[in-house]
Amino acid sequence: MSKVAILMTSMFEDVEYTKPAEQFKSTGHSLTVISHQAGEELTGKQGDAKVISDKGIDDVKPEEFDVLFIPGGVSPDELRADDRFVAFTKKMAFMNKKTLVICHGPQLLISAEVLNGRNITGFKSIQTDLKNAGAIVYDEEVVVCGGNLVSSRNPDDIPAFIEKSLSVMDS
Repeated sequence: MSKVAILMTSMFEDVEYTKPAEQFKSTGHSLTVISHQAGEELTGKQGDAKVISDKGIDDVKPEEFDVLFIPGGVSPDELRADDRFVAFTKKMAFMNKKTLVICHGPQLLISAEVLNGRNITGFKSIQTDLKNAGAIVYDEEVVVCGGNLVSSRNPDDIPAFIEKSLSVMDS
């Protein structure tokens, strides 16, 4: 099964983390929540979910993981301001690791400059940013590019996002 690196900090969109994480765990995938430091309590944007980070960004290397998962909310925008998270994301992409992003999650991919020519979707307010980063943007519930990049627009798309993510992770 896959080892999944989850990049997030507080203000993640609760269900965009909790629903996929629940399904990924139940199908045998190993999840590691990575934030600024290990043991940090992260609170979802809606206040429904609280998560303790497993590792700090300085404690991990992209080589240790098979999959990168970036939930949406305000969290991706906060993380993209930290060069360590951008570098981690960029290296995962260059290593051709599987990447799962939902809603505002692609903001970290924009900052990592890994979207040129890639098919993707994201929350409506970042679709122009995705185009400006060189991506080919679709307004669909889930987009799979190259067999290793899965993206969705918002919480309504979570069932399709989970289904395609599991399919890509298990391939």
